[in-house]
Amino acid sequence: MKYILKNGVLVNEGRKQKADILIKKGKIEKIGINLTDAEAEIIDVNGSFVLPGCIDDQVHFREPGLTHKASIHSESRAAVAGGITSYMEMPNTVPNATTQEILEDKYLTASKNSIANYSFFIGATNDNLEEVLKTDPKKVCGVKVFMGSSTGNMLVDNKETLEGLFSSVSMLIATHCEDEQTIQKNLQDAQEKYGEDIPMALHPVIRNEDACYLSSSLAVSLAKKHNARLHVLHISTAKETALFNADIPLIEKKITAEACVHHLWFSDEDYSKFGTKIKWNPSVKSKADRAGIWEALLDNRIDVVATDHAPHTLEEKSNSYLKAPSGGPLVQHALLSMFEHAKNGKITIERIVEKMAHNPAILFRVEKRGYIREGYFADLVVVKPQESETVSRENILYKCQWSPFEGTKFSYTIDKTFVNGALVFDGKSIIEAGIGQRLSFNH
Repeated sequence: MKYILKNGVLVNEGRKQKADILIKKGKIEKIGINLTDAEAEIIDVNGSFVLPGCIDDQVHFREPGLTHKASIHSESRAAVAGGITSYMEMPNTVPNATTQEILEDKYLTASKNSIANYSFFIGATNDNLEEVLKTDPKKVCGVKVFMGSSTGNMLVDNKETLEGLFSSVSMLIATHCEDEQTIQKNLQDAQEKYGEDIPMALHPVIRNEDACYLSSSLAVSLAKKHNARLHVLHISTAKETALFNADIPLIEKKITAEACVHHLWFSDEDYSKFGTKIKWNPSVKSKADRAGIWEALLDNRIDVVATDHAPHTLEEKSNSYLKAPSGGPLVQHALLSMFEHAKNGKITIERIVEKMAHNPAILFRVEKRGYIREGYFADLVVVKPQESETVSRENILYKCQWSPFEGTKFSYTIDKTFVNGALVFDGKSIIEAGIGQRLSFNH
């Protein structure tokens, strides 16, 4: 497979430039003007934006054990249709990926079924430290610690265990931070008042700012105490952003943070319209929290934008507040949602590329991805500015067949996606042109 992408506007390393790209043997062979190659197929992108493929550092693709909701194959297809060419998947599958054997089984499945490039976190529990320490940091993206309960029974709440993890794990530790005692107390108060009929609007009251800040600040203090490498996932409050530093270059940061597209898009005013479809952990909170997350993203206290893509069936989501699971599908529309923010003046396209491609590559030390550079893997996304797209059941690729963005009209479309030099999405259809690769890391 050899291609020349002609007449693109490359968005890369903080600038836009008109250039062609020669793709050969899965890599970016050459970047320049008026490139030619007799053997290459010419693809004229006619002034569309060409970006490095997004690297999503937090997804839940539900395999093994929960494949009625999603699978590595189905969700990786949706990811590449959304411009995400690499993903890092979480361990709260069934069984939980808390041993090297179960972890490698997931890699084996992906090696047969994933359209996008992949890596899988190993999960920490209250009693598997020895197993975690066997993990090869060159082949695995990191260690996931649920410091708050979410989907799956992986809560790590033992103080000695947390001390052991932060003092002995040299790899990146990614944390879900919500204080369980605070949540349970708030939930009990809500049940005493409303019984089983708790209003959906109370989700950010039950999983509130205090729950998030108590846990995030604990994680940060443990990381500082033990000089550990900490990455705090899905920041949902303005208060938490004060825990992070904007003054250190990302490559030198030991403590980093992530924002997710839903916390940048929705606020608590949307619960009345969307109900359980926007029930996430941590919860979508106030407009002031959303504004604070945006501010921290733009001043570099928050380093990356991800999805926390976590599908459930519509039947599961249609339950009452207490029974409906948290999470929703996002990979197909995350990049388009960020481009919509760019259109509205919230962020530049250059910064979107920084937060969704460059910075995940730096933060996780991903080998030869996340940039448009000669010699790098040809993971590329073509975004067409001239066409709009409305999200509907007919064009959703998630196995669960719904999206919180249904009915939203985006001002751009994903026109093409390349993974390792293979054209896997042509703007309308997935092309089963190849399987993604296991990500490797420079540690």
